[in-house]
Amino acid sequence: MEQRHLGRTGLRVSRIGLGTLTWGRDTDEHDAAELLKVFWEAGGNLVDTADVYGDGESEYLLGQLIEGLVPRRDLVISTKAGSVPDPDRRFDGSRGHLLSALDASLQRLGTDYVDLWHVHAFDPDTPLEETLQALDLAVSSGRARYAGVSNFCGWQLAKAATWQLAAPGTRTRIASTQMEYSLLQRGVEREVLPAALDLGVGLLPSSPLGRGVLTGKYRGGTPSDSRGGSEHLAPFVAPYLDDTASGIVDAVTTAADGLAVTPLQVALAWVRDRPGVAAPIVGARNAQQLTAALSVETLSLPDEICRALDDVSAPVHHYPDHDWSTL
Repeated sequence: MEQRHLGRTGLRVSRIGLGTLTWGRDTDEHDAAELLKVFWEAGGNLVDTADVYGDGESEYLLGQLIEGLVPRRDLVISTKAGSVPDPDRRFDGSRGHLLSALDASLQRLGTDYVDLWHVHAFDPDTPLEETLQALDLAVSSGRARYAGVSNFCGWQLAKAATWQLAAPGTRTRIASTQMEYSLLQRGVEREVLPAALDLGVGLLPSSPLGRGVLTGKYRGGTPSDSRGGSEHLAPFVAPYLDDTASGIVDAVTTAADGLAVTPLQVALAWVRDRPGVAAPIVGARNAQQLTAALSVETLSLPDEICRALDDVSAPVHHYPDHDWSTL
């Protein structure tokens, strides 16, 4: 699998990443092992998790598979911290919480360091410079090799990345931002992606298949074995089952028919090759699904197909995103 630099850093990651959101909950040890082995044998190295996935079970399960199945040195392990199960405070970006969370993640993963550590979300109740200091301490202590953020809007990302480049002392460059991005969710193109491109931050798209909807599996209803048919994941899928999404899925299916490939391949290739994207993070339920996603490696969409998909899925952006003099 082709590798790309993560933002303006020397870290190279496979241009498709493996997501582990369901590991330890819906994905058991057997299926996780098969997924990791298939991914690694295909040349993938970026594996993404978080301390809250499966209440820590995702990290623990990944840790159990390292070395016994895949050499640690062959993986770029990415995890996140900052989300907390507190109804009054969903995010905690304090230095104390983040560093404690990282230590706990390392223990579950069974490793001395993570290759990439993300702040899971912006915490409005903690000074941003305190949050960023946690990243500096994590990297300077060797517990993380690179650092990034996740779910930061445009101004938050720009402020964080600029602070790290301009503030005095030894600062850790923001290497990446992880955000939802697909043909069904192009909101990052408004401010996040321009900021990332300007500041050398690599984009790691989550849910690149529109939470599974872009595969076309929901065109005839909701399959019982799908995420949309799952009691706890159905609300996650529901926002992309409206008429607007249906029109985009139809366009993807038409493009796939014309290219003699699958809708999954078309949708994933589109987001993988967008400017600024380092590696979409793909979550698969089984090895068959993952193999289907990895088959996109040989596909590059023709320019006319990309333009058609751009047009049918284009978000409405007006002032101040476009030249105001033309409005």
